[in-house]
Amino acid sequence: MKAGRLVSILLLLQTRGRMTAAQLAEELEVSVRTVYRDVEALGAAGVPLYGDAGHAGGYRLLDGYRTRLTGLTAGEAEALFLAGVPGPAAELGLGPVLAAARLKVRAALPHELRGHADRISSRFHLDAPGWYADADDTPYLPAVADAVWNGRVLRILYRRWREPTDVERRLEPYGLVLKAGRWYVVAGPGPRTYRVDQILELTTTEEEFDCPEDFDLAAYWTAYQQDFHRRLRRGRAVVRLAPGSRPSGPLADAVAAGGRRDEDGWTRVTVPIESVDQAHDDFLRLGAAVEVLEPPQLRERIAATVRELARRYG
Repeated sequence: MKAGRLVSILLLLQTRGRMTAAQLAEELEVSVRTVYRDVEALGAAGVPLYGDAGHAGGYRLLDGYRTRLTGLTAGEAEALFLAGVPGPAAELGLGPVLAAARLKVRAALPHELRGHADRISSRFHLDAPGWYADADDTPYLPAVADAVWNGRVLRILYRRWREPTDVERRLEPYGLVLKAGRWYVVAGPGPRTYRVDQILELTTTEEEFDCPEDFDLAAYWTAYQQDFHRRLRRGRAVVRLAPGSRPSGPLADAVAAGGRRDEDGWTRVTVPIESVDQAHDDFLRLGAAVEVLEPPQLRERIAATVRELARRYG
């Protein structure tokens, strides 16, 4: 984006001093002609940028001029104006802080870049939660975030799915993850993952902890998701799909990986399932386009549902 290049030129000249058009073009991976146009745009925006001819020439900023965007890349400056960010920031208790930061960044931008930032806010909006999910009640999220930032141990009462459901836990919170509108805290020892909306009570202690130096939150979360999906679908079902049917999700993946066409045109495939209950609901959505062959308990369960539907609708 042009606005991104303009910010990059400002930061390059501020940190490196004098640079030629050829040097800027090589750094930004654009043509020298593009650099000329960008420099003209910065000058028109009021940036005190000067060019000297000759062997030792190049572009430089007026002595003493410093943009207040030090430390921000062009992408980071633009990303602050994506309208989807304030939602999660407000949940973390950082709404006013983010608003102030956005205001300061906007004020620091030259006029042309400021208009571009405003267009980003008006044309892009990020909304992470799914359509059919109610917003989680996370009253303890700001306290968890504060403990993550300050390295404080938490003591919580946590509700889990198996018995005993309500358990006490001591957490060393390493980091927070927002996934599909739901907040998770990754905490030691372990580490293990906890849903923030399932915290029933929370006490912040004065005890401090150090996050392991080799802990990588992004890498942990990627591995956690992969393991979750492996554990989620341990069962198997054998089904037949009618010609012309359009499966989705794991069923579509299974067809692509190993579907076998029968003589009557139906496709036989083995698909991973989470449970009989879940597979029952998933396959019923396909109606008459699918026939379950195995396991027997799933086939019998669907047959019983179909008989009840036939009786009810006569």
